[in-house]
Formats: sequence, C-alpha cells, structure tokens
Amino acid sequence: MADLFAAFDPPLPAEPSPADAPLADRLRPRQLADVVGQEHLTGADGAIGRMVAARRLSSLILWGPPGTGKTTIARLLADAVGLRFVAISAVFSGVADLKRVFAEAREHGRAGAKTLLFVDEIHRFNRAQQDGFLPFVEDGTVTLVGATTENPSFELNAALLSRAQVLVLRRLDHAALERLLARAEGLSGPLPLDRQARDALIASADGDGRFLLNQAETLFAAGLAAPLDARALGEFLQRRVAVYDKDREGHYGIISALHKSIRGSDPQAALYYLARMLTAGEEPLYVLRRLTRAAVEDIGLADPQALLQCIAAKDAYDFLGSPEGELAIAQACVYLATAPKSNAVYAAQKAAWASAKANGSLSPPKHILGAPTKLMRDLGYGKGYAYDHDTDGAFSGADYWPDEMEPQTYYEPTDRGFEKRVAERMAWWNERRSSPSPRAGDGQGRQ
Repeated sequence: MADLFAAFDPPLPAEPSPADAPLADRLRPRQLADVVGQEHLTGADGAIGRMVAARRLSSLILWGPPGTGKTTIARLLADAVGLRFVAISAVFSGVADLKRVFAEAREHGRAGAKTLLFVDEIHRFNRAQQDGFLPFVEDGTVTLVGATTENPSFELNAALLSRAQVLVLRRLDHAALERLLARAEGLSGPLPLDRQARDALIASADGDGRFLLNQAETLFAAGLAAPLDARALGEFLQRRVAVYDKDREGHYGIISALHKSIRGSDPQAALYYLARMLTAGEEPLYVLRRLTRAAVEDIGLADPQALLQCIAAKDAYDFLGSPEGELAIAQACVYLATAPKSNAVYAAQKAAWASAKANGSLSPPKHILGAPTKLMRDLGYGKGYAYDHDTDGAFSGADYWPDEMEPQTYYEPTDRGFEKRVAERMAWWNERRSSPSPRAGDGQGRQ
C-alpha cells in the first residue's frame, strides 16, 4: 500500500518529497496533467477533467488494477477543487474510525471546508458498513472517492453505486510505463540496462507503475558497473506474478476470455488464456470443467468427439498429474477451438426447459404410455402404438406430443460438421411425417 498514506493525513504538501523518500513517492504527480496512462479520465474531455473545470466533484468509485494511480488521482482531485482531503483504508479502519471521520467532516463543513473522503480498498467494507456511508454522501457531509481493484458490480452495494460514478482506470501500457522510467532517470540518471532488458523490465511490471518504479529503484541502488541484458536482468530481479485472484475479477475475466476464444475458433488465443490460468495456479480440474462446458455449449453435435476429448483429458490428467497431464488439457483446448461450432443443442435445451415450465404436467398421449395392468389396457393405454422397428425404415411417424400441445421445434441442427448429417436425417423424418403413415407392425402396443 505504498500509494496510501496514514489515515487522516494532511493535504499533499506543495514542496517536493525528501531526497531519501522512495522513488515512487518522489515522482508522485503534483497535478492531474502529470498522471500517466489515464488521459481518458484526466484529459479535458474526460470525466475527471470536466469535473475539475466545473469545480464540481461528485462521489466516485475508481476501479482499476494496482499501481495505476487511484490514490494519487484522489489527492490531486481534492487539491484541484479545494476540498479537505482525508484518507482511510478499509483494511485498517472500523466503525469507530468512520464515525470520527464523519463527525470531523461535519465540523469542518460548518466552517466552510468541505471534505473529500478517500477510502482505499472500499470493497473490503462489508455491506452494512457500506450502507453507513449513504446518509453522509447524500447530505454532502463528504464527497466519497472509493478505490477498488475488484469489480464494483460484485463487491459494492447497489445503493452506494447509485450515488457514485464508477470510473475505470486502465492498466498502464508500454508507453505510459516508459514515461515513468524516463521521469525516474531524470532524477537518478540512466538505468543500467540495454534496450531489450529495458523492454523486459517494463513487461515484468504487468501494468503496475508503482511496481516498475520500485524495481527501477533497486537497479539504481545496486550501483552496477555495466548495463544488464535481458537474461541478467531476469536473474537480478524477481519477475512480477501476474494478477489472477482465483475468486475475483481476474479469475472470471480470464475464464470468459478462454471460453470466447474457443467459441471464436482461435486456438492461439485459447492456448494463451489457458496458460494464463494454469501458470497462475488455477485448479486444473476447474479448467477442465469449463472446457467440457464449452464442448457441449458451443460445439455440441457439430463434433460429438469434442465432449469425449474433454473427458479423456480429465482422465489423462488424473492419471499423470501436473505438469505432464497439462498437455492433455492443452490438447483438449486446441481440439475445441478448431472444431466446427454449433450451439443448436444449447439453444434447444433452453427452449425445451422453458416449454416444460410453461405447459405444466401434461400427460403424454395414451398410445405411448405403458400398460402393465388390465385396467390400464382397458383405459386405452398403449393402444395403437406403432413399434418403430417393425415399420419401413424403422420410423413410424407417430405423434408423441401431449394431446393438448402442438408439436414444437427446439433443436435445429446447423449445416456444420457431423450436425449436417443429423439435419439430413431429421429432414427425411419430417418429410415422412407429412406423408401418409408408414406401415406399422402388429399394432399390439409392443413396449
């Protein structure tokens, strides 16, 4: 939490940070125009830029990855619109801290000093604590600016979200990180890196500006005699672990990307997202369950082998374990991505389920009901049933729908892969249904 100062700290000082302060602190922007990578928000046409120009700030939720400037933006916003700045962290603060903050804000408000309350990791507050902000936001006691790395839709109360504007901060791209390094070199001299090592350092930051500056500070402090190449840099610095919380936004975003890459028949992208999950420590059996879902949702009968490939990959992984068994997972992934696609069975299932719920407990027609007792036979159960194997082409063309319900069409096969042959068979059956009934067998209701 290098980007968060102590709770209830004073406004940002005008003078530069001390020379012995961490590099990230010494390079902290002094105005919104100095914030890199978030110009879509801080520029003249951005949401923050327009608020500052109007000097009217609404409550905000800043959502973005670590090290993208959420705390810095909040501080500079308070300074730009003339608000008193108070910062707390949801990790270290409780109800007593909040009560004290709101009481102090009221006192300052009476003296004409409005308060911007910055809450770092606001998603860490439980639902009841989040509700506690509502009256103080509504009556203007505080202007709330919350920061979160998690999807606000999942982590924040709807009531709180309705009173705040959600602004999305972007992961810092290569150009933004390069600008940060150039600023650092303006203070400390050139980094001891060749071009490839410099690019590798930027890539290792994974979009986190604070992490990049901390790594640069380590390199400056090392006093290296000669520039490092990419390989030497990898040995010198520990590479940043990719962001992937298995129960949070990173998890759901990457699994969605994997599934959609398979659906979009892009085996290269599918392998990339598969690798992102497995190298970050995702449970392989979870990945296999998601691949199996893709097999039946997006491929179905266009290639019935897709489902078998997933089950075989699961068996192979159970047999081999990691890392050898992960090759079977990769094979299944590539098979799915390169298979012909059809969601016809998926669409048919949804339609059939909806129809079953809408039509209630309709009885099947009597001619296809079993008749194990004399009473049931006397009531007509099984009467006139045509045993399909005794008809031409093993197809009787009988009506199997409840008497109160018209025949429905749920499954409509595509003309792709194996499903094209299924479509041809169904067309043949439909043609025979519309013609005079085929010759039945003995008509004695064989079961």
